[in-house]
Amino acid sequence: MEKVLETYSAEETFAYGKSFGERVQSGQVCTLIGDLGVGKTVFTQGVAAGLGISEPVNSPTFTILQIYEEGRLPFYHFDVYRIGDVEEMEEIGYEDCFYGEGVCLIEWADLVAEIIPERHTRITIEKDLTKGFAYRRIRIEEKGL
Repeated sequence: MEKVLETYSAEETFAYGKSFGERVQSGQVCTLIGDLGVGKTVFTQGVAAGLGISEPVNSPTFTILQIYEEGRLPFYHFDVYRIGDVEEMEEIGYEDCFYGEGVCLIEWADLVAEIIPERHTRITIEKDLTKGFAYRRIRIEEKGL
């Protein structure tokens, strides 16, 4: 299954993330793919809001993992942009997150593709400057079903 949505502002990207977050289920692993500055963090902040998380959500670029437990499900937000190799993921105990009761969202997941479960939701965000500076194309694909 594939779904494509177009947004024309950061607010729309956030709102779509929030709608997505309202529907995610326990144990769901989501990969978030897109270039720098494409809106991955805005989308993630929306997902967190949809889960009922009110604390600030920022990209955990230097810590790799940020855990939020105040929402309807635990939310494990990974940013693996600066990861050296998959062993670093093992050191932080990624398996507990990937195979636990919460929701995982992994930014830059292509960098750790070998450990992503076969069954996951792939979210790709792309810009197209011919459609405007704030335009985003968000594609959501269910993999391994």
